[in-house]
Order: sequence, then C-alpha cells, then structure tokens
Amino acid sequence: MANIHPQQSALSPRSPVAADGGLQHRHFVPLSLWDGAVVLLINLLWGLNLVAIKMATHLVGPLTSSLLRQIIVMLVCIGALRIMPGRMRTLLTLGVLTGGVFYIALSYSLALAENVASLAIASQLGAPISILLGVFVLKEHVGRWRIAGIALAFIGVAVLVFHPGGAGDMDAIGLTVISSSIWAVGSLLQRNLSGVPVLTIYAWMSLIGTLVLLPVTIWQESDLLMRLPDLPLRHFGWVVFSALGSTLIGQGGMSWLLQRHPLSTVAPLTLLSPIVAVTSSTMYFGTALSTQMIVGGMIALVGVAIVTIRSAWWRDQSGRTR
Repeated sequence: MANIHPQQSALSPRSPVAADGGLQHRHFVPLSLWDGAVVLLINLLWGLNLVAIKMATHLVGPLTSSLLRQIIVMLVCIGALRIMPGRMRTLLTLGVLTGGVFYIALSYSLALAENVASLAIASQLGAPISILLGVFVLKEHVGRWRIAGIALAFIGVAVLVFHPGGAGDMDAIGLTVISSSIWAVGSLLQRNLSGVPVLTIYAWMSLIGTLVLLPVTIWQESDLLMRLPDLPLRHFGWVVFSALGSTLIGQGGMSWLLQRHPLSTVAPLTLLSPIVAVTSSTMYFGTALSTQMIVGGMIALVGVAIVTIRSAWWRDQSGRTR
C-alpha cells in the first residue's frame, strides 16, 4: 500500500534481506507450494487491509485507529529497538513521515471516501512517485518502459478522478495521492537503512509514529479517546488485523520470500493485492464500479505493473534502479 496495505513496496528494501537477497539470484527461481501459499496470504492481507482501515476509521476514529495501530506494532517490535549509529537521523525522519504523517493523510482519505475502491487504485501511485523522486533527487536514469508505466499510472488515476462520481471523492483521492507521496519519500529514506533489521525499523517507525499521532489525536479526537473503554471489542478487531495481519505478517512474509527468491520473481506477485482490495471493498461496502472506473483502474494497474516488474528486474541484474 504506498499502498494502503503497509505499506512498503518490495522495490524499496528495508533490510539486507530485501536489499541483497534478490541480487543473489540472476534467474527465475520456481515457487514451491508453500511459497505460493505465502504469496496468496500476503495478497489477501494487504488487499483486505483497505476494508479494515475503512471500518476502523468509521468505528474507532481516523486518528484514534491509526494511533492504536502504531501502539500495537510498537508493543510487538519494542524488543528490537536499538540505537543504530549513523542511521538515527534517517530512522527518526522515517518515523515522523511514514509512521506519523502518512497515517494522518491515509486515515482522513478513507474517512472522506464514499467509494473506497478508487482509493485502492490511487494508492498504487506510490511506486511511480518513488521512481520520479529517484530521478529528480538522486539523478537516477529511467528507461522508456518505466516512463511509459509512470505515465499510464497517472493517466489511470486521472480517469478515476474525472469519472461521473469521482467529484465526490476528489478530496479523498487527493489525500491518497499525498499519502502515496509521503510513502515514496519514505521508500527513498529506506535505501539508507541497508543492514538495519526490519523489526528495528518497525520499532522506531511505530515509536516515533505514536509520539507524532498522540498529540494530534488528543487535539482532534479527544472525545473518541475518552470513549474507547466503552467500545465493543469487535471494533478493535479491525485495528488489530491491520497492525498484525497486514503490517507484520504481510511484511514478514515478504521478507521471507525475498530470502528465497529474486526480487524480480517476488515483486510482480504482489500486484494481486490492489485487485483484492478493489474486489473486497466493492463487495463489502456494496459500492458500484462504473465502466470508466474499471477502465481507469486497469490503465493505472498496467502502469504500476510495468514500473514494478522493470524496477525489480533491473535491481536483480545490477543492484541499481534504471
């Protein structure tokens, strides 16, 4: 999810497993039956996360649910919290942006959305935006295939925005694009964290994210915080699913796969998650998909697929993004 799922693209590795594991293979490595099961689980968790976050924002509150999610992740990962010499500025910045500000924009986008299926597509702009930032900030070279993919992704989202019912979700889609941009900046920061364990990164992200979200939540949703003890336990299930299922199990499964297979094999397999997100949100919330939304979504996903596959392939071949 910038995916609405947690999060991070396999194109922006956060650990030596993700950064170097794929480089150990120069060819396609067949997936075992167990690998396939893990791939399916990751796509389901990340895809269903859209419904979970939407329900959490509705039942618990946009900021309150985000705060609780970060607290849960922090409690699980706190044992991995370590001072990482030479990396702390990056970790702290990443925590503020991806652990805090990202969730503020994401939560409000889902709270405002009438048709959340369109957000599942718009959130996929994180990968193309991260490539553009690499071009303008890191002066990386991008070939014609990925330029075409980036263009298709933005055209597809534009079609979503300007479909007949899109005006009602203009603010939500705009916030989704902002959250995707924040995620893209975070993906660039994570390139400087090679060698830092994944759980340590999550520990810092969730800790700093909690510190960012807490005062904002008290300011904006103090009444919702006061009502937390009175909420049914089932309401918190959506938050727990998002924190543990999508973030920790989903990303943990991705790291496990990257230990066994090249990035070019693994990254394209996660492209099923936005399809699961669109399908599940449409079915659960009973929203309609117009022909224009379907066309725009297909255009955007084709563009994201091109960016994802080409980026992963080049990283496996040379360790560089082209």
